[in-house]
Amino acid sequence: MKKFLSILAMLISGCTSTSLVNNWKNPEIVIFDANKVLLVGMTANKDARVKFETKLQNEFDKRNIESFRSVDLFDVEFTSSEKSEEELSEVEQLLLDRDFDAILFTKIIGSENKQSFKERMSNSGRYFDTFNNDYLEHQSIYYEDNYYDEYMVYQAETSLYCICVGKERQLIWRGNIDITDPVDIDRTIDDYIKLVVFALKEQDLIFRKKLTNEVTSL
Repeated sequence: MKKFLSILAMLISGCTSTSLVNNWKNPEIVIFDANKVLLVGMTANKDARVKFETKLQNEFDKRNIESFRSVDLFDVEFTSSEKSEEELSEVEQLLLDRDFDAILFTKIIGSENKQSFKERMSNSGRYFDTFNNDYLEHQSIYYEDNYYDEYMVYQAETSLYCICVGKERQLIWRGNIDITDPVDIDRTIDDYIKLVVFALKEQDLIFRKKLTNEVTSL
């Protein structure tokens, strides 16, 4: 697992706003195939939800795996109010009746504001032999408003659930992903989906690894 995470970090460093911080797979599951998957992006932002689920569905279409967006199954009234355990059980039964066997469920679970020095301060171990050099190097602390950069980090979570008969709601896989200072929603969604697809493929869940290393899509 550590090797997988390090390889993944190298692949995505410098070219994406997302990073995988935790990756858990049910130890009872070796390989999991799904024939019909419900894609759920839980957000109150309807446009972002449609974009995310549509782009994710495109990845399933490329691999000839049938999938459906939650926006096509759940009407506005369903998602606009709190649901009971009984109502969700009815939804699961409906999915079973329609031959769904998995749910890929994504949500934002938290966010935090961070502050960092500019890149030129990254070499914090550098020493200065005179006061003049030290002062001149750092004097912009006095007058640069953006000497410290503020940015947001959002913690997202994607979970794969089996809704097979007798195994309703069984968690197959869960990945926790940090999204750093998202500005371009389309770029952020693309990066996020690539990361999720890569992680699932590495675990042989829905998407299977090829015999050769497949990294060209990242």
